This record gives sequence, C-alpha cells and structure tokens, in this order.
Amino acid sequence: MNWIDTHAHIYLDEFSTDRHDILNLCSDEGVTKIYMPNIDHTSIDLMLEVELRYPTQCISMMGLHPCSVKKDFEKELYRVEEWLSKRKFAAVGEMGTDLHWDKTFWEQQKEAFRIQVGWAKKFNLPIVIHCRESIDETIELLEPLLDGKLKGVFHCFSGSFEQAKKITAMGFYLGLGGVATFKNGGLDKVIPDLDLDNLVLETDSPYLAPVPHRGKRNSPEYIPLIATKIAELKKVTLQELSSITTANAIRLFKQS
Repeated sequence: MNWIDTHAHIYLDEFSTDRHDILNLCSDEGVTKIYMPNIDHTSIDLMLEVELRYPTQCISMMGLHPCSVKKDFEKELYRVEEWLSKRKFAAVGEMGTDLHWDKTFWEQQKEAFRIQVGWAKKFNLPIVIHCRESIDETIELLEPLLDGKLKGVFHCFSGSFEQAKKITAMGFYLGLGGVATFKNGGLDKVIPDLDLDNLVLETDSPYLAPVPHRGKRNSPEYIPLIATKIAELKKVTLQELSSITTANAIRLFKQS
C-alpha cells in the first residue's frame, strides 16, 4: 500500500539524530511522500536542506504559520513571497489562523491570511490551512476569497460534521491525523459520516502522535496507525483507504 503524509515537520531538530533512519522506515511502511509545511524564516533553510537530500520523498511548501504572525509579519511575508517567486513549491503553507495561545495579533493574522491566499491564486497553488480553535472564523475569512479555482486543505481537522460540510462544500480537503485515534478527540463521531473523497492523511510530526504513542514524538511512519483507526471508523479496508487518500493527496498537490 502507498501512503502520503500531507503535513509533517520532518526537518525540525526533533529528527536531527535519526532522520535518515526514520525516512527509511517510512519507505518500508509505504509512506512514499512527505509534504513539509514551512513555519517562518527560521525554518526555511532546514526544510530546503531536507528536501535537497531527499527530493523524491520530502517536498516543501512555503508559507507563514499564524503563530509566527507578530508586529513584523510584513517582513516575514516578504521572505515568503521572495521564495514563491524563485521556485516551485507544493503549496502555500502552513498558513491560517490560531486563537489558542495569543489573540493579540488576530487582525494581523487575518491580513496575512488574505495576502497568502492572493499568492496561492497568483502562483496557482493550493493552500494548507492551520485553524486551531478558529475553524468558524477561518471559514468566514475564506468564503469571500473563493474564486472557483482556489483549493486546499484544512490541516489537523478536529471539528464537527457541520463544519466539515462547510469546508468540503468549498472544495477543500480535510486533513486527518493523530487526533482521530484519541479516545476523547471527538472525531470518532464525525469520521463515519465523512466522504473518503474529501480526506487526506497527515501526522503533523513531531506533534500530536497517535495512540499508542500519544505524548511522544510523532513521526510520518505512524501514518498506517492513523489510517487503521480511520478505516475502522469508516468500515472500509486499508487498501481502499490507501488508494483513495493517496489519489486525493496527489490531486491536492497536483503531483504524482
């Protein structure tokens, strides 16, 4: 079976000592592609270095994470735009909104969101949206920006079925990860009603490791663990889930 991890920070220091071994293990587990979201200017070199070393397996995005949107966010966005103009990336991401830690720069987050959506349209790229504790606000922000061509994924989806319906109606995918395996994560009530054609898989490594590794470092090698839980909830075979979610990811990123 072939799996794609659509969201993993495999370039971070948490993998500095065993990244090569992890990527070999991923290959053994059938995780053939790992899409890497950028965070801000401090992560670009690390990410591109990993892509350079593992070009067929690790693929870069370019964007500004909402938690990195501060007073100087225009400078950060200048770096993002500069890189998007230089070379091809898989997506504009990771971008979006976040109301979990700090609401101080909410207006700046919304402005950064709109600007990055504009670049996605300009460069014909999908967007990878972070929306921690801000799903409804992000849907409201995104709706007036839709043009019939804009595509993307709500990464780390953990919302309700009603929110899922709104997202998929806009033509966006739902990124499912380790939260799907959490006993009190709530997705066990939502996933059975989701259409497989709207789903992609992710780990968000090194964060949000699935059960039975919860609380430890997450890794792209755990995609099959996440998939097993989703297949169980959807009452489908792992082969069917692999086939459909892989095709969805290829369609999302327009790559084979």
